Amino acid sequence: MRVAGLARFSSVDWPGRIVATVFLQGCPWDCRYCHNPDLIAPRTPGAMPWPEVESFLAARVGLLDGVVFSGGEPTMQAGLRAAISRVREFGFAVGLQTGGAFPTRLARVLPDVDGIGLDVKAAAVDYAGVTGRGPSGRAAFASLDLVLAAQRARDGSSRPLDVEVRTTVHPDLIDDQRLGALGAELASRGVRRWAVQRFRPTGTRCGAPVRAPLRLDRLPYDAIECIEVR
Repeated sequence: MRVAGLARFSSVDWPGRIVATVFLQGCPWDCRYCHNPDLIAPRTPGAMPWPEVESFLAARVGLLDGVVFSGGEPTMQAGLRAAISRVREFGFAVGLQTGGAFPTRLARVLPDVDGIGLDVKAAAVDYAGVTGRGPSGRAAFASLDLVLAAQRARDGSSRPLDVEVRTTVHPDLIDDQRLGALGAELASRGVRRWAVQRFRPTGTRCGAPVRAPLRLDRLPYDAIECIEVR
């Protein structure tokens, strides 16, 4: 496990829960607006060993609600499944923030995940323009379908799956018409909660202000249970 960093206390990474967030190194995509660009390089060594994270968590049992794995792209790490199992042994709920780049790997860990924030960046045909990588949209939407199927399967159970789909909007990469069409597609697939996140340049590699902010006037509020604009 290449651990790039640890946020020891967060009230924003999993709304409604107090968590620690583990940032994992490496991502197969190269999104221009990425807020963690230092975590993209997959071969960069981790900043702290996983046993140190475990020691911290052992001391926080009863004080934290859960642990969120973020990145980078956490499913890129071969040790993620074992790390999730270890976190569950401590009694913590497990959250996962992912772009869905590896649907097969995501499917392996989903049964042990309690909450997932899934980034859906654009319509599948527009993905390469955002991620800088070829047919990345195919993987992302396969992951979306996996997550939504798991959510439906766990409805009414003792461990329902908390799902939030997120789209960061940069006006140079997506316009209001495309965003509205994306929202309609998400609704048709069964998305219940969609967070539309305005691009903010702080911490990214594209610090210039956007030329024309989106109006955000074509969102399908009548088709998705909850749409939150941030």
